[in-house]
Amino acid sequence: MHCQTGSWGSYMPTTRTSVGDPLERIERLASENAVVIFSISSCCMCHAIKRLFSGMGVNPTVYELDEDPRGKDMEKALMRLLGTSPAVPVVFIGGKLVGAMDRVMASHINGSLVPLLKEAGALWL
Repeated sequence: MHCQTGSWGSYMPTTRTSVGDPLERIERLASENAVVIFSISSCCMCHAIKRLFSGMGVNPTVYELDEDPRGKDMEKALMRLLGTSPAVPVVFIGGKLVGAMDRVMASHINGSLVPLLKEAGALWL
């Protein structure tokens, strides 16, 4: 188990032991920080989302599911939650599900993303 800090934000170890449903774990992790991204390290859309937030001056907490022993179960739970496949990237702001890449980009384009980030305390502009 290790914790890396990179240019994308806080990379949190996701190997903490927590018994229970993967969806409960996702909800708990999502509520612990202002902006949480569930990602896969080799996913180009995940990379784009991380760049978007980084470019806005937001420091998201990123959980790389491919580096978590229970990541596959969490990925399946995210697919059920979203009702779509693929399951990543998935973004939570202020503990609330924003959605996948399409929802985040639509929120960014229509101007509703910045107010969400400000409300969650992730952006102070």
